[in-house]
Amino acid sequence: MSHDKTLKLVTNLDRAAIEARIAEVRKAAPPELAALLAGAEGQPRAAMEQKMKAALKWTGTKPEHKNLMAQLEMIELNLPNLK
Repeated sequence: MSHDKTLKLVTNLDRAAIEARIAEVRKAAPPELAALLAGAEGQPRAAMEQKMKAALKWTGTKPEHKNLMAQLEMIELNLPNLK
């Protein structure tokens, strides 16, 4: 039996939930990744998308952070929900 943690795919997050997830990732992230996500809350969608792309690019080169990458991908999927 596998005890791997599975990330449930959620695509209906609103701004508050997206920002809360970004804050959670930032707390768990190494300093370089946390810096890429700094100040994301309250920004327009385009600015958040840029931060997500930079963060995903960073995690893409660090296989040891695949869990953080999965969380970032889920956040990115929800960015179209931002009003």
